[in-house]
Amino acid sequence: MLIVANGKVITRDADTPYIDDGAVAVEGNTIAAVGTTKELTDAYPDAEVIDAEGKLIMPGLINAHTHIYSALARGMSIRGHSPKNFYEILDGLWWKLDRHLTLEATACSAYATLIDCIKQGVTSVFDHHASFCEIKGSLKTIADVAEELGVRSCLCYEVSERDGEKKCRESIEENSEFIDYCAKKNSPMIKAMFGMHAAFTLSDKTLSECVRLNDGRTGFHIHVAEGMDDVKDSLENHGMRTVNRLYEAGILGRKTILGHCIHVDGDEMELIRVTDSMVVNNPESNMGNAVGCSPVLKLFEKGILVGLGTDAYTNDMLESLKAALAIQRHNAKLPNVGWNEVTTMLFKNNAAIAGRYFDTPVGVLKVGAAADIIVMDYKPFTPISGDNIDGHMIFGMTGRQCETTIINGKVLMKNRQLVGIDELSINERICDSAKKLWSQIC
Repeated sequence: MLIVANGKVITRDADTPYIDDGAVAVEGNTIAAVGTTKELTDAYPDAEVIDAEGKLIMPGLINAHTHIYSALARGMSIRGHSPKNFYEILDGLWWKLDRHLTLEATACSAYATLIDCIKQGVTSVFDHHASFCEIKGSLKTIADVAEELGVRSCLCYEVSERDGEKKCRESIEENSEFIDYCAKKNSPMIKAMFGMHAAFTLSDKTLSECVRLNDGRTGFHIHVAEGMDDVKDSLENHGMRTVNRLYEAGILGRKTILGHCIHVDGDEMELIRVTDSMVVNNPESNMGNAVGCSPVLKLFEKGILVGLGTDAYTNDMLESLKAALAIQRHNAKLPNVGWNEVTTMLFKNNAAIAGRYFDTPVGVLKVGAAADIIVMDYKPFTPISGDNIDGHMIFGMTGRQCETTIINGKVLMKNRQLVGIDELSINERICDSAKKLWSQIC
């Protein structure tokens, strides 16, 4: 038995959203009790106790869309690369990088990203991978690192025709084989989706083959209308908009994640709604790539499940939360919109998205939920209660304030020290891999 005690507990449970002097008891990999510090320490006198020292105790954060493969690009500069549009960003940077990612580089990218997640209180990730240098076994490589580090992960491979028919076929098979692997393993920590890059890099034949091989086993994870290239390709070559094309192909559905959805119209939103498909907004990436602002407010009006991701622009979900609010208000030219939507995206909808893949509830501190718990080094100097916790999140907190991270009942970081993870040797391995990668593409 483990108790995280003596903290201000934010549960994200509507029945008991906030406990001023609270504690969370963990038995195995689930939460056994939530209450006051006195109640739990009296009930479990022999339990190991982690003293939060008056700081915030809250559920681990969830990233609903990221790209582990981009980790080794941090600080990298490619000579002559000065993109003027989104396609040039893809072709000149990200596709060039993933064409050089070996399995070793993929493993190092996973270590770099997931250690950073642990440090910033992110306990679950939905990753969308690409490594067209070495495709086969890449998802298993990431899964092995995720299991070693202890981070809850839902993985897929990015099918694309951009590097030819052979690579496309290998990427389809990588998804299918990993789905089989996850079904046999039946791990509570590792799940699979069927990934695709974006419709403008996929023929109707490839879409059909993905649907055929998936055979309803899982949902799809695909970029949708992130840039106008996607929209123009669908209209000019297929006579319909992007979401309509995916609907006709059988891609939409309750377990499908549509990343971005910036350039979607009302009819497309209606298709997303009636199929109960999920959308994930990635605000900082959208701003950085200058592709536009996702119509989050309209998506909410439609009743669509909209989550929050980072697209690997950052691993800090609280940073993404702040950006989501700012861009929605800037785009609407109204300073009084977006608050409910962006906080719902991160703290409620991301948990609902995860709930469509992981059997045990995450993103909430309540009895029976997964023991994914973080302690944030935040001692408020203004009043805090269940009514204003999101204001403290947006204006007072960042991921780097995380000092203790527990995932599935296992302590992975305590007092900002990683537990059972040799960060120094892993970091040396990552740096060696990055140097080799940069020498090939810079």
